[in-house]
Amino acid sequence: MRTKLFYPNKELWADAAINSMDEYHRLQDFAKNDYEGFWDSFAKEKITWRKPYTKVLDDSNMPFVRWFEGGELNVSEQCIDRHLNDKADKIAIIFQGEKGDIQKITYKQLSIHVNKTANLLRDHFGITKGDRIVMYMPMIPEAAYVMLACARIGAIHSIVFGGFSADAIHSRVLDAKAKLIITADGAFRRGKPYFLKPTVDEALAKGECDFVEKVLVVKRNYEDINMVAGRDEIYNDLIDTMSDKCEAEIMQSEDPLFLLYTSGSTGKPKGVLHSQAGYILWAQMTMEWVFDIKDSDIYWCTADVGWITGHTYIIYGPLASGATTVMFEGVPTYPDAGRWWKMVEELKITQFYTSPTAIRMLHKVGDNEPDNYDLSSLRILGSVGEPINPEAWEWYYNKVGRGNCPIVDTWWQTETGGHMISPLPGATPIQTSCATLPVPGIMAEVMDKDGTPTAIGEKGLLCITRPWPAMIRGVWGDDERFKKAYFGECKKDGKPVYFSGDGAMVDEKGYITITGRTDDVINVSGHRIGSAEVEASIGNAPMVAESAVVGQPHPIKGESLCAFIILNLKEHAGYEEMALEINSIIKKEIGAFAKCDRFIFVPGLPKTRSGKIMRRLLRSISVGEEIIQDISTLEDPSVVEEIIKATKEQS
Repeated sequence: MRTKLFYPNKELWADAAINSMDEYHRLQDFAKNDYEGFWDSFAKEKITWRKPYTKVLDDSNMPFVRWFEGGELNVSEQCIDRHLNDKADKIAIIFQGEKGDIQKITYKQLSIHVNKTANLLRDHFGITKGDRIVMYMPMIPEAAYVMLACARIGAIHSIVFGGFSADAIHSRVLDAKAKLIITADGAFRRGKPYFLKPTVDEALAKGECDFVEKVLVVKRNYEDINMVAGRDEIYNDLIDTMSDKCEAEIMQSEDPLFLLYTSGSTGKPKGVLHSQAGYILWAQMTMEWVFDIKDSDIYWCTADVGWITGHTYIIYGPLASGATTVMFEGVPTYPDAGRWWKMVEELKITQFYTSPTAIRMLHKVGDNEPDNYDLSSLRILGSVGEPINPEAWEWYYNKVGRGNCPIVDTWWQTETGGHMISPLPGATPIQTSCATLPVPGIMAEVMDKDGTPTAIGEKGLLCITRPWPAMIRGVWGDDERFKKAYFGECKKDGKPVYFSGDGAMVDEKGYITITGRTDDVINVSGHRIGSAEVEASIGNAPMVAESAVVGQPHPIKGESLCAFIILNLKEHAGYEEMALEINSIIKKEIGAFAKCDRFIFVPGLPKTRSGKIMRRLLRSISVGEEIIQDISTLEDPSVVEEIIKATKEQS
């Protein structure tokens, strides 16, 4: 089937960082022919080194690679100090609070805040290079100050998303052996205050945390909270007494920068470790290439700093690029479905980067809402977190972008540090719901486990066959888990390569389409069916708000498809009639082999705070297994019992 492509306007994108496919291929050929030379050239151009490196790449002990050895730098200087000569008065961060309060923080002001915070950590709390600090913070400027202050003094920050449970905090604090926890009294959500500090108290009350010396609390919502004498201190009471001058710690290229824990369905969370130079280099390069960031742009990523998207594309990437980045405290539908579009209009947002989950929600609750706002400032739209279905893509492109803004449908992971596969807005002919091509320098391939490339249109395993500067440096305290989890599945030329855990397929143009996690690929009578593909089809049924498809054992087919469905209609036909209608759509759009054998209509789906559906949990529920997975990190753990109840009632 011929697929429509959306081509960049050559006049409009003449000054893009990468403005043609010829330039894209030139860069990619450079990397293929002289891999170390490619990265050497950009490391020298983009990073302000305290001391030059002596070796570009040492991959002799794969997967424990080392980049830019001998080099010295400080990431906070890369993000702040080097901009102070010519951008001191430029806005670095625009903070938009839930209630409409706004702060515009210049690079000079950011420097003062970060230096004061760094001195508070080092001089008052005795934090030194290599100490771990767990952050449990809302989306407020102080979260950025702490991140950058940690980078300035060489401390390792580990952010726990501000919606996680006490159990989740406890497990991460234990694993990292954090010396200090930084939190807030709370923040605001849907116009009302909520609490964070009591969850930290609950986590520490679980015991085994004697290494935690202090808890530092930022006052945000000013609600009454319990303060433990001798342990807890108030940030707001201390910060003004600190000096605004703080000498940056000299860091080696491979010194740790931060830990970020990813939660699995079983076992303890993995502490993904990122180091200094390679991470900040790739954060800056992808900001400039994928978002085509310019000095006049107002860039907004709607993620939370508690996720890798917030690390790389709210804080580190934009600030290393000298950009203006927006931090937003609230939710997209409060006080109404036009909240985000109003912000785009008022702040003159030029790049807007969000998740397919948010796009689908805004489409459902406010199909024509973008029409009420002036969105003409937008240049680029972005998508992140999971494959975006065609219906949501087209609404995003036509309604939000008015058909004028390229959509950079980015594929990457916590472990990759930054974008790996993505359209480039000034060069790539964009295809609906397709990640397109690897970013220059990234060697991504779709293959079998033995390294054999898959045929055009055939689903395979998405692997990265060469190490890259921003790649994960290890799982904190567990080298064997690191090797097994990421380098134990696939090989090329007999050598282990990074396996992403995602499935993908390549078309005749070389474009890569992500089909979802490989554990979301279901083999029905020999047909490998991606859950995302079936869910996109189900989404075209008028009564469906959202769905999740999983495989369950079948005596003849091997596996059959089971669909968990959220309805968007209060009044609807019977379950049997709706199942028949949905299957007729699947048969028409995919084929009879992809029809679902079972439908379960549920009030919600088990999602992590980043919006990802825990399908392994649904698989367990569908076959009546006992739930042993950790559900504390779900956005709403109570939904699990509701799904179990609905499954039993409809069986």
